[in-house]
Amino acid sequence: MPVNTKEIADRINALKNQKNAVIMAHYYVADQIQDIADYVGDSFFLAKKATETDADIIVLCGVRFMGESAKVLNPDKKVLIPEIAADCPMAHMATTDSIAEMRSKYDDLAVVCYVNSTADLKAASDVCVTSANALKIVSRLPQKNIFFIPDQNLARYIADQLPDKNFIFNDGFCHVHNSIKADVVKKAKELKPHAPLLVHPECKPDVVALADYVGSTSGIIKYAGESDAREFIVATELGVMHELGKRYPDKSFYPAGPMQICPNMKKLTMEKLLHVLEYEDNQITLPDDIMRDAALPMEKMLKLSK
Repeated sequence: MPVNTKEIADRINALKNQKNAVIMAHYYVADQIQDIADYVGDSFFLAKKATETDADIIVLCGVRFMGESAKVLNPDKKVLIPEIAADCPMAHMATTDSIAEMRSKYDDLAVVCYVNSTADLKAASDVCVTSANALKIVSRLPQKNIFFIPDQNLARYIADQLPDKNFIFNDGFCHVHNSIKADVVKKAKELKPHAPLLVHPECKPDVVALADYVGSTSGIIKYAGESDAREFIVATELGVMHELGKRYPDKSFYPAGPMQICPNMKKLTMEKLLHVLEYEDNQITLPDDIMRDAALPMEKMLKLSK
């Protein structure tokens, strides 16, 4: 039987109003979920909005670490995620043991944790960052030594702009952005020589070096709106194309390569969103000590971002 998307959307909206729930979605989830969400944004925007809502229930349409972040910032609210198996491999690409090892090796060390990480890693860190605010926050830290986890590509992008800091790189990466190859990007630029190349800093340094603009997902959207160009090549997850098309229907956007899809983000469906609102399962829960310790670097991020 074919799925009646409008009927599902109507039921979602009715349940949302009935239960005083708010739906927050990342740019990388399916188009229909973005369209029904109350807020759509990147990791920093969603983390900030989570602290401002008066809803009783937050439904976080993204991968698990995003639900954990919302819960850490809202310990008294119920946080649900439509697909509990939607996880981010990079979020696990560091360990608390490696953090302890670096603290023993380096004096004057700040452990900077990309928000794309587990609550356990956040709890062991000094401050969290997103791709949108990492440069600002790290530049404001008094420590000279920076252990940046888990993403090495974002870390190298920030390190290049802060030569006075000593960065210690972790070996984590986003498999979607890391798979975008420089030779493929060069071919895309040859096909569209007048189109600016917009690159997410989770991409490898040789791809970043080709960019006309480097920034977070929200930064890419903003740049495309402010640019006089009519065509753009986009090197990030293709879910952002939906927002770009909605905001700028008179402009054209092309992927930099063929594999820019996060399979975990795409696990979320309208049916799963409806289910989680109906039954309130897939609730994010964390140990009290992790909640407490992870809140400190998250709150420091929000403070230093102002």
